[in-house]
Order: sequence, then C-alpha cells, then structure tokens
Amino acid sequence: MENYREYAGNLHIHSVYSDGSGRHAEIAEAAAAAGLNFVIVTDHNVRVEGLEGYYGRVLLLIGEEAHNSRRRPQANHLLIYGAQQELAPYTFGSAQTLIQKAGECQGICYLAHPIERSSPLGEDFDAIPWTDWPIEGITGLEIWNYMSEFKGLLWSHLAALIYALLPDWGIRGPYRATLRLWDELLSKGARLAALGGADAHAGLYKMAGLQRVVFPYAYLFRCVNTHILTDGPLTGEESRDRRLIYDALRAGRTWAGYDLPYPTHGFQFLARSGAARRTMGEELKRLGAVTLEVSVPAKGEIRLLRDGRLVSKKTDTGLSYTSAEAGIYRVEVYRHFRGRRVGWIFSSPIYIS
Repeated sequence: MENYREYAGNLHIHSVYSDGSGRHAEIAEAAAAAGLNFVIVTDHNVRVEGLEGYYGRVLLLIGEEAHNSRRRPQANHLLIYGAQQELAPYTFGSAQTLIQKAGECQGICYLAHPIERSSPLGEDFDAIPWTDWPIEGITGLEIWNYMSEFKGLLWSHLAALIYALLPDWGIRGPYRATLRLWDELLSKGARLAALGGADAHAGLYKMAGLQRVVFPYAYLFRCVNTHILTDGPLTGEESRDRRLIYDALRAGRTWAGYDLPYPTHGFQFLARSGAARRTMGEELKRLGAVTLEVSVPAKGEIRLLRDGRLVSKKTDTGLSYTSAEAGIYRVEVYRHFRGRRVGWIFSSPIYIS
C-alpha cells in the first residue's frame, strides 16, 4: 500500500466518433484545464484506433460503451476498458455474451447508468437502465452518472431551462435505488467497485428558445469523476501508465467523487487488523478486531456502512470504527453545497473476512 498513488480521471466520455462534439485533442485539453490526470473516451459501439497517448500531461485512453443499437427501448449499456479489440459485433446477443467476450480480451466491464429516470420531453430523454439479469463477470457499477441524473431532472420545459442554466441546483448524488442495487449484488457474493462518470457529450441543446452548449467537457470534468489508487506513480511512459490505471480499475481501488463542491483528492479509507492493512477493493482477513479509518479532505457527513446498513456516522474530517464483525464495508460522504445536502464521496468496498 505504501506505493499507492492517487489519480483523478473521467471514464465516460463521447467524441465526434459517436454522439459527442469534441475531438480527442480537445477532450484532453479540457481534462487538463479541469486538473484531471487521465480520461477514457467511450464512444458508442466504436473503438477508435491510433488516438491513445499522452496529450501534454493528460493520458487519454480509448474504451467503448457497447450496447445493442437495434434494441427498443434501449437498455444494457456496458462500459468496457482495456479490451484491445472492437466489441460492437458482439452486442446483438445477450449482455452476458458481450461481458464474456470482453473478458476474453482482457476487458474490464462496468455497468453504465444501471438505474435511470425518464423525462417526458421526448424519446431522447428516455431511461436506459440495465435490465438483463442475472449477470456475472463485471467489475463494478457506474453508481453516479452526471448527465443521467440531469436527464431525470427534466420533468418540464421550465425545469429543463432552469437546470440547463443552474445544474448545481439539481445535482444531488447517486440514486438511492442504484446504491440499493449495488448492496444487493454485493450481498450475493459479487465484488463490485464504484465508478463515477460525466457521460460527457458537449452537445448543443435547444430548449425554450435557448441554444447553447450546456455542459462543456471542461465543466463536466470538474464535477463527478473517478479517483483511483495506482500501484506506483504515473511516469509519462504510456504503456506502463495504461497498465497501472487498468490494474487499479480491475482491482476496484476507486471512489466516485463530486469534485465541484470541494476536491475529493486525499480521501482515504483503510482497514487494519494486527499488522495487516487494506484499502478499497481489497480483502482483509481478521486477526481479532478490525479498525476502519476514514479521512476526508474537508468536513463532511461521513457514513460507514456494513452490508448496506449504517454502522457509524460522524460529521468531521475523519471517522474511526472498531468492530469484530466480518462484512462488506463502504463509505458515503455528504456535504452542503448551494444550500443543499449533496453526495460527495462514494468509496468502493473493503471486504472483511
């Protein structure tokens, strides 16, 4: 653990190669302006070759958001990272077949926006949830998708206008139904990490006579991101750094952070028992009691959950909790922003056995 280094990135982004407006160099430039270390572009059903690499200090990687484009209504969008081949040809069978094929080529699979809410403003705002159950072989869930949450706020044209201009008034955090789904899957033995993404398109919206790019890449990259712990520093060597990032995503050393209210850099969640120490995505075998320690970069409402149930809560910059009970422990942290209580940090679990 002494070698772990924290880096921030955004892992759900669309470019001109699907339904986004930006080119890869523009996306990397926006990421640098937002202070990110890496981004993964996930265009719909296309893996664009030849564009991976460092753009200045930002490492841009290529993933894919794969799904059956013929399905109506749309559902079962899968974020795939690290696969070294195009997987769109495998989207017309079952979702499980796609997951299996991605795994065969070293792909890391996260469910995109598994719970969504529709807007009545048109089919472009229909919900795209995950409906194909049961499944196995995934690494985690995109528990918080910024643009998915925004879509759920658009219950009228007036609401669309207000939230297009003032999105901070509406963005609150992951849906409780998503967190319940995550806990349910964890309770059945799956080990599933947390991911937060922008679902950035930088699209041109026309609402109530207003026309503008409502959510530029640079804005969204300051909002809901994924922070990872790599086993060593990123050095600028592309192949090595790519491996470190994907290893962290595969292991689940992640948290979803809403960096706009206050940067989540520096968050820590550790478990100790005897001389053993573990962090997110890892298993700790008890040697007597276990102490779980949470540290946050600014005061917040820290909630420690075991098997989906609250076991400790404190409003502070840290929390310590000692228990003799095994279970799946994760952390949620909330802050007040724009006069409202909002989600701030959502950790991947530590598994205590």
